[in-house]
Amino acid sequence: MARWGKCDYIQLKALDDTLARLGQGDLDSFCRAAAQDLAARLLAKAVKRTPVGQPPELEGPRTVKVQGGDRMVQTTNQKGEKVFRRRKGKTYTLLTRSGAIYSKYWAGYQGGALRQGWTILPIQKQGDTYQITVANNLLYASYVEYGHRQQPGRYVPALGKRLKAAWVPGRYMLTISTQELEQQAPALIEKQLYQFLKECFDGR
Repeated sequence: MARWGKCDYIQLKALDDTLARLGQGDLDSFCRAAAQDLAARLLAKAVKRTPVGQPPELEGPRTVKVQGGDRMVQTTNQKGEKVFRRRKGKTYTLLTRSGAIYSKYWAGYQGGALRQGWTILPIQKQGDTYQITVANNLLYASYVEYGHRQQPGRYVPALGKRLKAAWVPGRYMLTISTQELEQQAPALIEKQLYQFLKECFDGR
């Protein structure tokens, strides 16, 4: 009759305990951390692709100096006689049309509001899926992202000129960033998962 011999199940029991721990919450924590990392990467890519607003290049100088007309002024000479002398008119600095537009619409303007408007929303879990959302709550963000129509020939005071194109193409800051991250995500998650499992099994 065959003999079965002896077997030590301590290692198998330790492995079973480790797998049980993974099922109790460690795996959920890993998934949330991985999703947070992907969201941060997506945010960084979108911010980098977001254009920063610049004041328009207005034609001509913003100010011009104007010399006032000469005038006759009555003064007293060294002999005490009243005489008239010619004096040059004062020099005035006046705004040009470009300067008036700039001072009214663009003085103190600093771009970057759209770039600073990106944010990561809390991670949502739906079933076995972890959903990350990167959003921009500025009203014009979607117009910059996907493009927009405009009326050719309409005069825009802040630009000091009339619109020419009927369509302004989008910049697709988030769309391109999402497509790029989707290609990189499998390798990133695989690397993080390997490190996570290594720490779990080394620490048991």
